[in-house]
Amino acid sequence: MDNKKIEEIFNQTFPGLALLYRDVELSNDLISKYKVGQIIHERGFTDASRFGGGPTARLRYLIASAYGRDLSMFDPNAAKFGMIIISSGAYFKVLDVYEKDGKTQILLLNIPETGIELFSSTTTNVEQQVIEKGRRSFDEEINAEPIMTLSTDEWKERTQFPIGMDDKGIFFDLPTTNMEQSKHHQPTNEKPKSFWTKLFGE
Repeated sequence: MDNKKIEEIFNQTFPGLALLYRDVELSNDLISKYKVGQIIHERGFTDASRFGGGPTARLRYLIASAYGRDLSMFDPNAAKFGMIIISSGAYFKVLDVYEKDGKTQILLLNIPETGIELFSSTTTNVEQQVIEKGRRSFDEEINAEPIMTLSTDEWKERTQFPIGMDDKGIFFDLPTTNMEQSKHHQPTNEKPKSFWTKLFGE
């Protein structure tokens, strides 16, 4: 893959990246299925919150995404949850699995479908920066008070499902052609600079 294509994919992924929160009470067996570097595919819509607060379950999905749609301006009910929706058919790279004080945070990077080949064979310094930011977030939030609205049955019902797998722990299929192509590419630490100052809006 040439540098121009890499830059296009990175500029679709990183500028405007926001951290979103989704707490789920999953079994240790399901949590253990997520592996760093793995690409997963979520068939349905992904509901998350822009609010952090203390974890309300044993697993926190921390989702780094530039694709989330903020529904608060359209729906007052969504506003109380800080609800952000990522469209169905989204792809994520598992950047980090971080355990602390009996709880686990799985950090997912929302990537475009065109980036599956690149992100499945590449680890960059930019991703490491996202991981460091994600761990700081968990360290700061783990002993905080939970957000009350995110502890309600209404919200938990919307977010009770695992991401990228069914409730039996079977991951949803990825595009076969892209994954087969990715095997022929070696990892690189090359990174375009055009998006660098836009990361997280900073």
